[in-house]
Amino acid sequence: MNVTTPINLTQAETGLVDRFDAARTGLAGSDAVAALRASAAGQIKAKGLPHRRVEEYKYSDLRAFLKSAAPLAAAVSVDEAKAALGAADMLGELDRYRIVIANGSYVAELSDVAALEAEGVSLADFNAALAGDKGAALLAQPKSAGTDGVLALNTAFVQGGVVLSVKAGAEVSKPVELVQIAVSEGAQVTRCRVELGEGAKLRLVETFAGKAGAGETNAVFDYDVADKAHLATTRLMISEGAGAVLATTLSRIGAKAELKTLCFIAGPDFTRNQQFVAFAGENSEAKIYGVTLARGKALADQTLIVDHAVPHCNSREFFKTVLDDDARGVYQGRINVAQHAQKTDGEMMTQALLLSEGAEMANKPELEIFADDVICAHGATCGEIDEDLLFYLRARGIPLEEAKTLLVLAFLSEAIEEFAEEDVTEILEQRVRDWLAAK
Repeated sequence: MNVTTPINLTQAETGLVDRFDAARTGLAGSDAVAALRASAAGQIKAKGLPHRRVEEYKYSDLRAFLKSAAPLAAAVSVDEAKAALGAADMLGELDRYRIVIANGSYVAELSDVAALEAEGVSLADFNAALAGDKGAALLAQPKSAGTDGVLALNTAFVQGGVVLSVKAGAEVSKPVELVQIAVSEGAQVTRCRVELGEGAKLRLVETFAGKAGAGETNAVFDYDVADKAHLATTRLMISEGAGAVLATTLSRIGAKAELKTLCFIAGPDFTRNQQFVAFAGENSEAKIYGVTLARGKALADQTLIVDHAVPHCNSREFFKTVLDDDARGVYQGRINVAQHAQKTDGEMMTQALLLSEGAEMANKPELEIFADDVICAHGATCGEIDEDLLFYLRARGIPLEEAKTLLVLAFLSEAIEEFAEEDVTEILEQRVRDWLAAK
């Protein structure tokens, strides 16, 4: 007989269990959704938060970081959300449509609903969708995610979000910004479903802005890319503050389709961006990029699992990290190739640049291959600024700090420019300059 040994819950874990008991009757969803929420909360009670003895969290111990459990962020008025939004614009003059989530809830009044409808995009409140017949399906968890603790937290407490659907054949003319803004303190837990019909094309920019919450910001993005569709997403995780900022991506890619993503991390004290990508149709491609900047005692984790479950698909993973002071960076990447997924082509590279003696980088690239007719490779590098290049620049009259900035920018720009979305390239490179200048 298997006997489960009860764990000693931390103050934060006890607070999360209490938070769920207090909030459960007010959380949206059908009876089936309520059952999924209760099961996820039970997982937290039984296993606690992810910690270093969980292999996937060996280098990013959420249990040790999260000291308390703040209540869910309170609902805010449209005027409050509008004022906070105006003070926290990250994209400047970029011509785009906007979808707004404030304190965890979708704000239709501040979103470009009519303009998007004219482009073939429909929007729905995630809470309303949870109450429908397919509500439970919206909280489905892919096999590769297992019993992930961050996903369980999201399932239990998700406050709201949006369902964005692009009709078949539609090509949205401008990028769409999906902004999640913290108007007041408190935990924000959201889930956004992005559905592309056959042959549709969408460029999405996901931003986090506003006050840092006293607890975790936990956002899930669920992408369903149909056959022949193209989705390009840029995620900016640059909220400042002491809270944990957690983002999870669940991606399903149909046949002859393309998914291209870049996650840019700079700022939060504890950040984890995890991606679970599954190929569901042949002759498709996934290009996954990451740029990380961390200083002080911050921890930034980029984790991904790419499942090649069908033949004739390509994946490219390219991540760049710059660390200063006593910051810690984490890269965990795994490519799974199923036995029948012949003609798979997968390549993974992670490179880190350390600007101080106290900085640490953990690189953990993995391949798990059960097919024999494949091309798969991974690599990892970690080092300091090249003194010869620094001397070369200084010998031409460039001051030391400016020379370092040029070298760091060149190092990171390789990933940004390979991502090849011109609308956001200058924005990301300026964010790098701002981060370097802030030291």
